Amino acid sequence: MKHFYKLTVFAIILALIVSVSSTSKVLANTNGNTEESINEKFGLPIVVYGEALSAAQKEEVRDLLNVTDTSKVKEITVSGEDLDKYIKGDAHSNMYSSAKITRKDAGEGLVINQVTPENITEVTDEMYANALLTAGIQDAVVDVASPVKVSGHSALVGIYKAYDEGEGATLDLERTEVANEELNLATDLAKKEGLNQDKVSELLTEIKKEIAEQNPATKEEVAAIIDEKLKTLEISLSPEDRQLLLDLFEKMRDLNINFDNVKSQLENLTQDIQQRIEEAVGDKNFLQQVADFFKELIESIKSIFS
Repeated sequence: MKHFYKLTVFAIILALIVSVSSTSKVLANTNGNTEESINEKFGLPIVVYGEALSAAQKEEVRDLLNVTDTSKVKEITVSGEDLDKYIKGDAHSNMYSSAKITRKDAGEGLVINQVTPENITEVTDEMYANALLTAGIQDAVVDVASPVKVSGHSALVGIYKAYDEGEGATLDLERTEVANEELNLATDLAKKEGLNQDKVSELLTEIKKEIAEQNPATKEEVAAIIDEKLKTLEISLSPEDRQLLLDLFEKMRDLNINFDNVKSQLENLTQDIQQRIEEAVGDKNFLQQVADFFKELIESIKSIFS
């Protein structure tokens, strides 16, 4: 009888969790469909479509990005030539990833929304945010969508082009190339044993925050920051991967990328990453409790018949 009550209580709690989760999703979707006022300082939001999209896929992306009135956005197309322009990629590439960028007032921060996370297989919100801050993009809402499964790397190009098409916006192409290298390294490191996307994003963010704090003047000082963060976050990299990380941040230093300008956004990014990690750990603890409960229940049933 005791186990029956425990099982009943567990079922009720699980039902409540599912109910709250479903309600939250409904509220999120409802809020996402609210029409926003156009900020006339920055012009219309820019929607950029991958050139390889079919007509039907383009309509699907419009719906995903909540484009209900095309007169209230500026629509452009991103091509393989843009890939070559912004990140020195293959000009013959097929482009599917699409994005909408809405610039915001200074201090509002950078917000990334992956509308189709199931179709962006390698790049997380935090990876996009880190790369975009490196490229010089801040204080904007960026929505990313793809109707087919893609790694997510080429979406950066669409975001860059959208940003350039905005009112008074320009990007340094050297910075966009370095930002793309950062994203490539981040996704490569996330595939290494003992690492994951959140841990890599946390490492990159913490290094940038420390660079903003110390303003290193030499390669040796940059290396010391990297080593300290690797130790603090308990991350082990091969000498080759550590060198790639050092080379990346040396390029940023050579370009005089000042992360002090986006320190508050890096702080927010750290909080988001840590929350994701805590939620993942919490989920594991919950599942472990469930497993322990059923293990105890099975053992009790066995004892009845022994």
